[in-house]
Amino acid sequence: MPDGPLRGTRVLDLTHVWAGPLATRVLADLGATVVKIEAPMGRGPREYRGGMAIGGWLGGTPPAEPWNLNAVFVKQQRNKQSVAIDLKRHDGRETFLELVREADVVIENFSARAMPELGLDYDDVAAVNAKIVYVAIPGYGRSGPYKHRVAFGPSVEGFSGLTNVMGYSPTEPRNTAMALMDPITAVNATAAVLDALRWRERTGKGAYVEMSLHEGGVSYSGPWLIEHQLGGLIEPIGNRHPQMAPHGVYPCAGDDAWIALACRDEDDWQALCGVIGGLPPDADLATRFAEHDAIDGTIAQWTSLRSKTDAAATLQDANVPAGPVNVTPDMTSDPHVQSRGFFVPVEPGPTPMPGNPIKMPGISSADWTPCPRLGNDNRTVLRDWLGYDEGRLAALEEAGVLVDKPPK
Repeated sequence: MPDGPLRGTRVLDLTHVWAGPLATRVLADLGATVVKIEAPMGRGPREYRGGMAIGGWLGGTPPAEPWNLNAVFVKQQRNKQSVAIDLKRHDGRETFLELVREADVVIENFSARAMPELGLDYDDVAAVNAKIVYVAIPGYGRSGPYKHRVAFGPSVEGFSGLTNVMGYSPTEPRNTAMALMDPITAVNATAAVLDALRWRERTGKGAYVEMSLHEGGVSYSGPWLIEHQLGGLIEPIGNRHPQMAPHGVYPCAGDDAWIALACRDEDDWQALCGVIGGLPPDADLATRFAEHDAIDGTIAQWTSLRSKTDAAATLQDANVPAGPVNVTPDMTSDPHVQSRGFFVPVEPGPTPMPGNPIKMPGISSADWTPCPRLGNDNRTVLRDWLGYDEGRLAALEEAGVLVDKPPK
């Protein structure tokens, strides 16, 4: 495992999709020993049955082992170990509880009913390890009338209130389409684990941490809640800004090329007028708001004749806040990003993976490991953590409790 500040902390990771796996990836990047507890069919079937996986495959084509090379899954699982164990089987559940005795953290983001039905809720886990930090991340929490709803990022986003302020007009609210609740919750969950570990260090007691995708999104709605309480008008305004004008995203030369631009104050406005002809330099802020459409049209005429990089450079040279809107190839090839080594070639093939935005002594991608194959560490973890001998391991494999490939 990476030699980071969390080295020696043992995490049992039962998460799936995005919010939970991203949280545990951060913990793994920081040096925690993260063992991903996987269902035998958790990565999908053994045989490719057509269609395209979300995010595609590493290498671009359906591989011989599709369950091991789904790009979206792989991106979240670096620096982890994989134990593929059937928790619905008695021996699988008992083996998991033995691992709990040796662990510091259990984290899961199933629906509120899943872990209780397995007999692996907090009370069951704390009964074998009273100092465990148990983090549960159901979509709507473990209480309330919606607790049994199964949540997905895009649907939770609308329920959180964020969709009410996104879009390009009051008649056209929009979701981000990026399941924004998931990364928000991932960051919250990472902080929660560190808080609970610090609490245990001070008190000697474990902790039950409960959070939800929904409330993570609601916490981002604070400014609009306050504005509503103060009698302000809450409506989607797209790329515009309630205090700045002009402010927006403008088309540039090329296919789907854009630039973002903002005028914070009169100095920015005068600088912009000096670059782009046809703008009224004597227009105050109120006038610019009233004539925003016409101003946008003039700016767009100028930007559409230039590449996004040239337009951004010209505006920046005049001290106008502006920058190109990057798509994925731009992000990975950007000279600044490359010079800082943010994207790392930890996985096989040409696809670089996002690095760790936390930069501090003791944290480096030099000792990172790629996503493990399904069940890659079954024997290693059970031998090292629990002292299982060859006979016991073989018996669990023969019974189908431990697997290293989907059963079908």
